Amino acid sequence: MILPTKHTNLEQSFIGFGAYLLKIISDGLTVDELWLNYQKDYFNGEYSVKQSFDNLLLTLAFLFSVDAIYEDNGKVKKCS
Repeated sequence: MILPTKHTNLEQSFIGFGAYLLKIISDGLTVDELWLNYQKDYFNGEYSVKQSFDNLLLTLAFLFSVDAIYEDNGKVKKCS
């Protein structure tokens, strides 16, 4: 599920979901704000794959482990 495979497309993988999350993180969002933005985009058809809150947390852990994001006063921010 981390990487896309023959049976898992990019949007279903943590890498694809992580790319989407990096796109919507602006000046910093809380985890709840990220989840609400994802739900809004999913219901509006802007992101086509249903993800669980657990997948959001695992994807954030993945992004943190590869130094793509960091936490600052309860907000998730992109590393530059």
